[in-house]
Amino acid sequence: MLTKDRILSRDVTATQIPSGDKQALPAGTTVMIHQTLGGSFTVQTDFGLFRIDGRDGDALGEEVADHAVKTSPLAGGAPDPAAVWEQLRKVFDPEIPVNIVDLGLVYSMDVEAKDGGHQVNVAMTLTAPGCGMGPAIAEDAKSKILLVPGVSLADVRITWEPPWNQSMISEEGKMKLGLI
Repeated sequence: MLTKDRILSRDVTATQIPSGDKQALPAGTTVMIHQTLGGSFTVQTDFGLFRIDGRDGDALGEEVADHAVKTSPLAGGAPDPAAVWEQLRKVFDPEIPVNIVDLGLVYSMDVEAKDGGHQVNVAMTLTAPGCGMGPAIAEDAKSKILLVPGVSLADVRITWEPPWNQSMISEEGKMKLGLI
């Protein structure tokens, strides 16, 4: 496990784990970095766990992640579905070192024209119904989807049907988890 004590050099807005709520962490807060995956940092403070976006890496003394999505919208301004899937591959459960796509948690993704723009709708699940990470993971997915050119709205919904099982993990995900 990666653990590094740091002191925030400036205020940052972080996502509280597991609620997914946004919260300001002030400069001078001591944090312990537990994980760096998908361009974000999972940190522990004296008052809970948080996910700090990679664009705020400088506040931790880390390299700032480049979140720019290097693609253009399709004809009519619609987002490129491949770019949306690539963004979803940057989303991780803070407790599992495999992205949500390779874990088999994303059941569907579609793009629809809505309100003069384009909305991306994602249906996903979690590894267990009692997993409290759902709101934090859904918020992370939504924020990454909104970075795709042509996306004006994103809706990420948690579903329990069909129930997730390990056979849904991709071969790459199984390799990372040591299952094959």
